[in-house]
Amino acid sequence: MAIQFAPPTVEQFFRTYRITTFAVERDERRLIFSTNMNGKPDLWALDLDRRYPFPYPLTSLGQNCGGILPDPHGRWLLAALDRDGDENWQVYALPPAGGQQVPVLHAPGQKFFPMHVSEDGRWLYYTTSQGNPVFLNSRRLDLETGADELLHEGAGGTTLLVAVSPAGDAFVTVESYSNTNNRAYLHRDGRRVPLFRTDAPHSTFGAELTDGDTVYLLTDEGEDVHYLARYDARTGQFTRLVHIEGEDMSGLRLHREGNALYILAVKGVGDRLYRYDIASGALEQIPLPYDTIDDFRVGKSGTLYVLGRSAHLPFNISLKRPGGGWEQLTDNRVFGVSASELRDAEVVRYRSFDGLEIEALLFRPLPERANGYTVVWPHGGPQWAERKAYRSLFQALLAAGYVVFAPNFRGSVGYGTRFLKMVERDWGHGPRLDMVAGVEWLIEQGIAHRDKIFLVGGSYGGYMTLLLHGRHPDYWRACVDIFGPSNLFTFINSVPDFWRPMIEQLVGHPERDKEKLTEDSPITYLKHMTKPMLIIQGANDPRVVKAESDQIVEALRAQGTPVEYMVLEDEGHGFSKLDNEIAVYRRILEFLARHQVEASQGAGGQG
Repeated sequence: MAIQFAPPTVEQFFRTYRITTFAVERDERRLIFSTNMNGKPDLWALDLDRRYPFPYPLTSLGQNCGGILPDPHGRWLLAALDRDGDENWQVYALPPAGGQQVPVLHAPGQKFFPMHVSEDGRWLYYTTSQGNPVFLNSRRLDLETGADELLHEGAGGTTLLVAVSPAGDAFVTVESYSNTNNRAYLHRDGRRVPLFRTDAPHSTFGAELTDGDTVYLLTDEGEDVHYLARYDARTGQFTRLVHIEGEDMSGLRLHREGNALYILAVKGVGDRLYRYDIASGALEQIPLPYDTIDDFRVGKSGTLYVLGRSAHLPFNISLKRPGGGWEQLTDNRVFGVSASELRDAEVVRYRSFDGLEIEALLFRPLPERANGYTVVWPHGGPQWAERKAYRSLFQALLAAGYVVFAPNFRGSVGYGTRFLKMVERDWGHGPRLDMVAGVEWLIEQGIAHRDKIFLVGGSYGGYMTLLLHGRHPDYWRACVDIFGPSNLFTFINSVPDFWRPMIEQLVGHPERDKEKLTEDSPITYLKHMTKPMLIIQGANDPRVVKAESDQIVEALRAQGTPVEYMVLEDEGHGFSKLDNEIAVYRRILEFLARHQVEASQGAGGQG
């Protein structure tokens, strides 16, 4: 007889762990990374000589980490930690072997973003909301004396410190008015020098100072994608160095000892990595071990370290020594699940309502598990994208038999600046119709059935879930909103202070754009939201505050729409604790299964 095994459980897919950030000590003896490996986010270490081959914990705080800076001399680690997802980062020093943390930059309700530690380990350079909650200030702290110095006071736009010269005699800030309009400046000798040539809107992604006069930066000034450029303060010359057609450069790292730059570039749903030789100008592509890269570092030895994922492979860190191949350092995988059960994504394309080509990821379950239902997933952001990067939820849905469809509607990253700008001040028209066109394409292709489609999304994807439910209710069997804005007016008024200089360009002005914001607010279409809903919210979310979900839940219940509400008291904008994540996504799967069963028993009709 044929022996049949049950599909994997939800827990199997979620017992993988998330790695959010990492650092390598200057002597490259240890890797330090932030992960929820033990169920809650903490700092862990891994000895790179592999004498002890397993990661070991350095903290047991259970808090998110926003950055790690090791001391060049190995005396301490600096880490930015928040409180249960509130994103008010506080900086602490920890002993190298772990243990009791010591506050370094600490003030309730304020944010500190550590950026750089000087080569001698004396100076900490950072950005903070303290004293300037809207535009932010750039400062440096003397770790020996405690003296704190203002380097630059932000004004006009949210301002971040992004690079410091080796001698500490120059630094670079980026002043942002939106994700697609920011300006970089070189600060030296009391002067602020623009790192751009015209007043046309553009953006800068990353900068590196080889000395106090020479800046390398990624900019899209005059182009549709970001390219590598150099500014020489001695001559005032701005030189365009490398442009790759169809690839948007997104990350830059300097290898000072090798006189080289490493460049990360986005191409649609995947990434590319390049080495640029500063002396010769030669560009070399480096094959990657993952489809997408979340972060990367280059050690003094020239060893590359990358944190990456693929659609069917969870977060892992790998290294590549000069002249060698990739070696995977972490062993993060889905235990008890075969390779065939972890489904990769197909990359598909379709035409939207106005002829614009939209790229999407399409996941299909194993044929023997297919249940005939489809989950449509609008991604968050909105200026983000669904990429070939592991999502436990997707793999759990696939194991349960669902098709998963994730379009990169207009406004998504990876397709050029013009495409990215299409969502600005148009949250609810173009992207919404891109989603509708994608659903119609699924139906035309015979992939989805009109009465068997669920809608699930988080953050901006949660907003889009609410809006699609209200404006196109006949498509959906049921909907799941995960911390999505429900009313653009209240959302605009509740965002973090340092978002305010950028929020008008991204979303709109509550008075000047009143008609458009009303049209694009999900709550405007409340009476059409008649399908069952599950709404999920983190109580400490600083980006989409709990009141956004409270008000839509209250209004839905008042009109009689079936709605379930799940609040996580110790989470923010996302789920950092494994038990919470498992509980949330088990609830989603149970919710979808329940409405799938109801449909098969004749509860249906269209939607």
